Amino acid sequence: MNLTPADSTLSAAPSKRAGSGSTPSKSKTPKPDPVAPANPGVASVTHLTTKLAEYLTASELRKVKEAYRFSDEKHLGQMRKSGEPYISHPIAVAEICADWKLDAQAIMAALLHDVMEDQDVKKDELIERFGAPVAALVDGLSKLEKIEFQSQVEAQGENFRKMLLAMARDVRVILIKLADRLHNMRTLGVMNPEKKRRIARETMEVYVPIAHRLGLNNLYRELQELAFSHIYPLRYRTLAKAVKAARGNRREVVTKILESVKGTLAATSIESEVYGREKTLFGIYRKMRNKHLSFSQVLDVYGFRIVVDTFANCYVALGTLHALYKPMPGKFKDYIAIPKLNGYQSLHTTLIGPYGTPVEFQIRTKDMHRVAESGVAAHWLYKNDEGGLTDLQQRTHAWLQSLLDIQKQTGDSVEFLEHVKVDLFPDSVYVFTPKSRIIALPRGATALDFAYTIHTDIGDQSVAAKINHEHAPLRSELRNGDIVEIVTSPTSRPSPTWLTFVRTGKARSAIRHHLRTINLPESIELGQHLLSQALTALNLDPAIPVALADRLLNESSAKSLDELYADIGVGKRMATLVARHIFGLVENESTTLPLTDSDGEIIPGRLDPVVIYGSEGVAVQLAPCCLPIPGDKLFGHLRRDQGLSVHAADCELAKRQRAKEPDRWIEVVWGSDLNRRFDCRIKILVHNEKGVLARIAAEIGESDANIIFVGMDDDKDHLMTQLRFTVQVEDRVHLARLMRNVRRVPGVARILRERGS
Repeated sequence: MNLTPADSTLSAAPSKRAGSGSTPSKSKTPKPDPVAPANPGVASVTHLTTKLAEYLTASELRKVKEAYRFSDEKHLGQMRKSGEPYISHPIAVAEICADWKLDAQAIMAALLHDVMEDQDVKKDELIERFGAPVAALVDGLSKLEKIEFQSQVEAQGENFRKMLLAMARDVRVILIKLADRLHNMRTLGVMNPEKKRRIARETMEVYVPIAHRLGLNNLYRELQELAFSHIYPLRYRTLAKAVKAARGNRREVVTKILESVKGTLAATSIESEVYGREKTLFGIYRKMRNKHLSFSQVLDVYGFRIVVDTFANCYVALGTLHALYKPMPGKFKDYIAIPKLNGYQSLHTTLIGPYGTPVEFQIRTKDMHRVAESGVAAHWLYKNDEGGLTDLQQRTHAWLQSLLDIQKQTGDSVEFLEHVKVDLFPDSVYVFTPKSRIIALPRGATALDFAYTIHTDIGDQSVAAKINHEHAPLRSELRNGDIVEIVTSPTSRPSPTWLTFVRTGKARSAIRHHLRTINLPESIELGQHLLSQALTALNLDPAIPVALADRLLNESSAKSLDELYADIGVGKRMATLVARHIFGLVENESTTLPLTDSDGEIIPGRLDPVVIYGSEGVAVQLAPCCLPIPGDKLFGHLRRDQGLSVHAADCELAKRQRAKEPDRWIEVVWGSDLNRRFDCRIKILVHNEKGVLARIAAEIGESDANIIFVGMDDDKDHLMTQLRFTVQVEDRVHLARLMRNVRRVPGVARILRERGS
C-alpha cells in the first residue's frame, strides 16, 4: 500500500497545560490539522502508521486515523507527568500493539483506551462512532472510577475482575492492557518513589504472570526487568554493574562455545542460527536469592539458543551437542513433545562446557521461536490448516473459560483476584488421566487439584486417589508423568482442611463456595461472637438496635445481620472494622450505647481473647503448619472464607503472615476441660540398629499416646536415621513426659518437636 506523506503521518496537536494538573483545557483555540506533517516537538505517529500500512487495508487505516483524531481531540490540553502531550501515550500503546500485528479494531481501542476513564466519554458515543466491538474493548480497559469502594484493595480487585472477565470474552483486551502497562513502566521514572514501587509491585504480581501465561515472553521479560529496577533500584544497579564487568571476563568462554557449536552443527549439515543470550538481571537476582548464592557463584549467566530449520533437526542438534559437551544429569527437558501451558516449545539441556562451566542450550524451530517470543499474539493472524483455532488458542480459550467458572463461584472481587493470582504461577507439571489425556497443573498441585480440574462434582465427592495405580491420599503432590485416577463417593463433601493443600484457583474457589453455603450456622455463630467482643472493646453494647442495624446493612451491602456475621466468621470482613463502623454511626447519630455499671460509670472495655476447645468444627481450624496443642500460646488468623485458623505463637509461617496482615490476627486462648487429644509432630534421630523403631513405638504406647503416622529417611546405609512421628497427646505436659520417656530408649540420640509442615 502506497501512502502519501499526509497519509502516512499523524501528529498530536500542541497541548496547553491546564493549571498544574492533568485535566483537559477548556480553551476553544482552533487545533491544527491532525493529519499535517509532524512539527518539531510534537508527538508523531509516523512509525505507527508505517507499521500499520504493512498489514492493514486502506479502509482500515482510515478508521484508525479517525480514532486518532477523536482521541487527540478529547485529550487536548491533558499532559503526562513527564510534560509530554497525553496523546503520546495512546500512540505508544497502539505502536506496541502494531508490533504484534493486532487488527484495526484493537489499534483503534488502543488509541481510545483512556477516553472513557479520563474524559468521561460515554460508551454509547463510541458505539455510534466506531462500532460496538471497539467500544466493548475500550470499556473493558476502563477502570471503575465512579464507584465508591470500602478500600483500595477492593477497588483494585474489582478493576482487575472487570478487566479479566472482559479478557475472557476477548483476549485483545489484555493484549492492549499489557501494552498500556509496558509503556507506563517504561516512563515510570517521573513518579515519586512510593508510587513507583506500588505500580512496580502490582506489575510483578499480576501483569508479569499474565504476560507469561499468554506466552508473551519478550514483554514478560521487559516488564519483569522494569519492575525489578523500581522495586529494588540499588540491587538492580549493583547487579547491572557486576554483569557488565563479567561480560569482559567471560567473553573468551562465550566465544569459544559459539565457535565450537557452530562448527559442529555445520559439519552435520544442519541449517541453524546460533547465538548467545544473557540472563535477565531479575533472573540472576532470583537465582541468587533462592539458592543463597553470591554473584560469582552464578555460573550460568550466559545461555545459548539454536534455531534450526525442521522439527526433526531439533533432536539431531541435541544429539550433536551431547557429543560435543557432556550433559548434566537431570537437566534435560523436552517442551516440544509436551509444550508448556502458554504454547512454548523448545528442547532445554544443560551441558558442562569449557573450564567446567555449566551452559544452558535451547533448541527450537523458527515457528517455535516466533511463538516463544510472542505467544498468543503470534497466532493472532494465523489459523491452522483447517481454519480453526490453533492449539495455543484452544489452551488460552480454556484458561479464559476457567476465569468465568471461578467468577461464578466467587463472592467478591478481592477473592476473585486471589484465585486468579494462584493460577498465574508459570511452572507446571504434566500428568495423565487413565485414558492418557494430558492435564497441565501448577507446580505443587495435588491429586485433589487434578479432581477439580476434571470436574467440580468429581472434586467435591473425592475421597482418595490412585497415582500410578497405587492408592494415595488426596493431598499427594503430583509429579511429571504421573497417571492419576480419582476415587469418589456420593457421601463425600469438601472439608476446610482441603484449602490448606489445594493449589489451583478453581479448586480453592469451588471448596470455598461449598463451605460458604453448607457451613453457614457455625460461621454465623463465630462471627456474632467476634463482633460482640469488638463492640465491647469500644465500650458499646453488643446488642445492635434495629435502626442502627438497618443503616449498617445498607452501608455494608449485606442483606441481613446473619450474612454480616457469616462474613465475619469466614474472614471476609474484619470484626474490628465493622465495630468501628458501628462506632462511627453511633457518633453521627449522637446516640450513646456504652456499657455502664450500676452507678452509671462507663465500664472500660477490653478485647478478650477468643476461647477455643479444638472441637468447634469448620469455623475454627488448628493450623497444620505448627499443630498447636493445649499449653501453647496461640494467635488466630481470620482467613478469607476459612474461618479462624489457629497458630502457635512461635510458628514461623504465622510470624511472616502477621507482619503482612497484622489487622487479621487476634489473640486466642485454650478453654478448660478439653476432652480430646491433639496431633503433634516429633522428629527422632536414632542409631541405625536393629529393633530401635519397635522400642520407640512401644515407649510411645506406654506413655499413653497414639501414633497416627510414621516416616523415616530413605537412606539405610547411614549410621544415623531420622524418624518422624505424628502422635496424639493431651497437652504440652503430656508431650514433655512422652519425649522424656522416648529419650531414655537405647539408640535414641535426639528428639524434638517438629514445627514445620
